[in-house]
Amino acid sequence: MNNGEKGRLFVISGPSGAGKSTLVARLLERLDNVYFSVSATTREPRHGETDGKDYFFVSHDKFREMIAGGELLEYAEYVGNYYGTPAGPCDEMLSRGRDVILDIETQGAAQVMKLRPDAISMFIFPKSFEQLEERLRLRKTDSEKKILARLAQARIECRRAEMYKYIIINDRVETAADEAEAVITAEKCRTVNRLHYLTGD
Repeated sequence: MNNGEKGRLFVISGPSGAGKSTLVARLLERLDNVYFSVSATTREPRHGETDGKDYFFVSHDKFREMIAGGELLEYAEYVGNYYGTPAGPCDEMLSRGRDVILDIETQGAAQVMKLRPDAISMFIFPKSFEQLEERLRLRKTDSEKKILARLAQARIECRRAEMYKYIIINDRVETAADEAEAVITAEKCRTVNRLHYLTGD
């Protein structure tokens, strides 16, 4: 039961190493009325991935049909495959009063903000570039060249941070989750979302 409140759309972005996935996982543990948007992709499923849970796996032709039909909130092509956010499941959840979280990169976020200007956007970043670099190196999954490329991309993405409504500093994940949860709570309490309680509409 949502007392007539419509859900809110939350966009979360940040560079590789900022801890977006961990932060989103914490939010999903804490909040019981939140839907995490599942992206569509044309790439093949990896071992252990499930259609509809990890991604909606579709053909290139089907994805192009989704683009032409205006079925995506945002999309991009990366290394020969398409990735995008289907609008249908998000809109269904929003109409039910559930909040929706998108974990997407900055270019996709810009597309969503243009289509849905009421979306609430958060940019996630650690306390410094030094900490970001340390996290990338501690992963021990990338070559030196790949790490430097990720850091260069991070600087590009940070130049787009001004388009976001909030910046969450992810030094400690629990503190960052506190901040992000506070944003979600505050946005739901905005007058425009609660006035119907007073008017009876």
